[in-house]
Amino acid sequence: MDVCSRVKVYRLNDDGKWDDQGTGHVNVDYLERSEEFGLFVIDEEDNETLLLHRISSDDIYRKQEDTIISWRDPEYSTELALSFQEPTGCSYIWDHICGVQRNLHFNSISNETYHSVNSELRELPAVELSTLPLLLKTVVESGIGEQLRVTELILHDQGFFRKLMDLFRICEDLENVDGLHMIFKIVRGIILLNSPQVFEKIFGDELIMDVIGALEYDSEVPHVNHRDFLKEHVVFKEAIPIKDPLVLSKIHQTYRVGYVKDVVLVRVLDEATVASLNSIIHSNNAIVVSLLKDDSTFIQQLFARMKSSSTSAESKKNLITLLHEFCSLSKSLQMVQQHRLFRDLVNEGIFDIIADILQSEDKKLVLTGTDILILFMNQDPSLVRSYVTRQEGVPLLGLLVKGMITDFGDEMHCQFLEILRSLLDSYASGSQRDTIVEIFYERHLAQLIDVITSSCPASGGALSIHKSAGSGGRIANQTSAKPEILLNICDLLCFCVLHHPYRIKCNFLLNNAIDKVLFLTQRREKYLVVAAVRFVRTLISRNDEHLMNHIVRNNILKPIVDAFVGNGSRYNLLNSAVLELFEYILKENLKILLKYLVDSFWEQLATFDNLSSILSLKVRYEQSLENSGTKSATNTLESRRRIDERALEKEEEDYFNEDSDEEDSASASISHTNKVRPQSVLSNGSAASYPSLSSRSGGLVDYDDDEDEIYQPPLRKQSQTSDEDEGIVESFKLKRKLPSAEEPEPIKKQRLGKNSKSKDSVFAALCSTLSQAVLPSKRTPSALHIVPRSLDSNKTSDERNGEEKGSLSCSDKNRSLEEENNVDKETIAPRSCSDSLQGTPENQQGGGDDCPLIPPKSSPEMVVTNGS
Repeated sequence: MDVCSRVKVYRLNDDGKWDDQGTGHVNVDYLERSEEFGLFVIDEEDNETLLLHRISSDDIYRKQEDTIISWRDPEYSTELALSFQEPTGCSYIWDHICGVQRNLHFNSISNETYHSVNSELRELPAVELSTLPLLLKTVVESGIGEQLRVTELILHDQGFFRKLMDLFRICEDLENVDGLHMIFKIVRGIILLNSPQVFEKIFGDELIMDVIGALEYDSEVPHVNHRDFLKEHVVFKEAIPIKDPLVLSKIHQTYRVGYVKDVVLVRVLDEATVASLNSIIHSNNAIVVSLLKDDSTFIQQLFARMKSSSTSAESKKNLITLLHEFCSLSKSLQMVQQHRLFRDLVNEGIFDIIADILQSEDKKLVLTGTDILILFMNQDPSLVRSYVTRQEGVPLLGLLVKGMITDFGDEMHCQFLEILRSLLDSYASGSQRDTIVEIFYERHLAQLIDVITSSCPASGGALSIHKSAGSGGRIANQTSAKPEILLNICDLLCFCVLHHPYRIKCNFLLNNAIDKVLFLTQRREKYLVVAAVRFVRTLISRNDEHLMNHIVRNNILKPIVDAFVGNGSRYNLLNSAVLELFEYILKENLKILLKYLVDSFWEQLATFDNLSSILSLKVRYEQSLENSGTKSATNTLESRRRIDERALEKEEEDYFNEDSDEEDSASASISHTNKVRPQSVLSNGSAASYPSLSSRSGGLVDYDDDEDEIYQPPLRKQSQTSDEDEGIVESFKLKRKLPSAEEPEPIKKQRLGKNSKSKDSVFAALCSTLSQAVLPSKRTPSALHIVPRSLDSNKTSDERNGEEKGSLSCSDKNRSLEEENNVDKETIAPRSCSDSLQGTPENQQGGGDDCPLIPPKSSPEMVVTNGS
């Protein structure tokens, strides 16, 4: 019994749980004393029958996943299940059950006809030369219902095939061609019965060569001696001696079944029969690999001989071929067993063996090594990555890159590309992948770029194989790579851009790798030019602003535009690739590249404006310019509007921050009477920077011009007050004269700022005096009519007008200086006035004890004027 037929039997109990009934081997065979088929499960330990089930025509069987067949048994009224060890065994038994059900279904349709046929066909005709026509008619011309009966009779007659093959040899010795043709048709008909039990008999070691011999005599094709080919030309090589006879038998049988399927009967087999033969091959492969992997001496001996230095080149080649076939056949195993096998091979050092294979001079052997490596990458890439990241495995990555750029003649180079892609794949996570990426970019990327550079002309012209007279031409010819290699390199670079975008700035931009790849646009092969366009298209798809600026700054698209223009109006793959690149720029609205294309190449592209993609570039470019101009004008208007709003807000803020309510009424009086008082001029020729004082130089209240009634301050403490005021004025005068004309303006402003305290004292005195004139009191109206102008009776009206004009002119010139240095003066002066207004009634009425700080015969304006 083989592992494919090994199963576990389960029965569903009353609690809804599956009970394990035992382990055995399953088979489909006739029930005892019956013509019906049934499932037999024989215990693997004591050969007792674990299960006997009659196959029903009802649709009660279910195949779950790849290894379970379950059904509800009507005889036991319970659920039964078979769990197979191998998927191939499950498929084999399932096909048997379906075949039996199919035959039962047709039998039930024509039950009477079936029984009448059975009554007539009790046994097969005798296998003799005279009965060959009747035997041929029985096998070939029987209906679908009769085929099952014929199969039963053939299997029941243990000597049927032996008698038929003996008759074949007799006819061949007698050169009886008609007999040979009939035997060919009989054997072909038996094979088309598609019975697994029949296949087991005819493909056995005893009958297989005679069966193949009988199949040589097809009357419709010339005679081909298949037996001579199998005996003389097909040689079974044992690189490692196999001691298990079952393994040897399955190996031979697998080859012969494949030969019959693919060579001998390739024209006549139907799909169902081909599927059955493939199932036999798959099952045999699983049996062979399972038995060999369990033989520890076989694997150890295999690796020991491959690592031995005494092994000849021919023997080593056979060992590598055996290893490749062993790994390939492992795909017949379950995934768990396959994974375990590959880990055992890694522990034995298979990657070291592959690294030696890749350094071989035999190119076919190198490709065999890559096939083994691809099998490992498909099964478990982490095994290969784990080896490459180790110190002893680093050279393997370099060997793969070297193999990718090596000329293997007519062989394909895609194996190396596929392996490198799997190793560098960004979807694989972990530190191993990051380490491999780091090694690749540091050690091998420049090597691939150099291959492109050396295989393309440095400037102008197209090149397929660069040849020129002299030594330079010979060097170029030696270093030029095949176009297929360049195409694979470009594909790998596109893969790197997509999966490692963070490497573009470090490894592509700094080393001018993009410019070097675009050397491919100078090649004669159009598919290489398209590959270069595809590389740039992949770069642009990253939408990296730094990359866009690099493309514009280094004029990267010029070779592509030149190739497009050189291609002319030819509608080919190059034309489509470039137009798709332009359409992508439009679709993604990459304004940097759009402006760069139109500004730099529109004169060349204008000849293709009949193409919508080219015309759209110009239209989008002009729309971008219009939108930019409109936006700029809008921004200018918006900026002006905001400035005007800020100016209005500033004026309002200054208005409300200047004076108190009483001072506002005084300002209104000034504007109503249109009286402007003179502003004092400093000794350096600049106006006195007193905004609060200049704004209050006019009358505080709109009174009539009554010069006869002049306010007379109290004469009490006059001398003291005069002395104090003279000291204040003198101090103020000295401080205002300190800045010299030679000092810089910032120093003057700083010095003016330092005098704020002394000026504030003067303003406080002025506001205190003036506030008493406007506050309501019990004085007579004649005492309140005060005209704040000079009390000097000797000064004429003309002189006062001249002072007014001088004060106005100086005030205009020094307005900016006043705004910078006297902001706090404006706030201090109103506060002083307010403090004075909030004085006690006694002080307001007395008016002569503490408030008057200015001599009675001088006005506030005269204080500043005298100070100048």
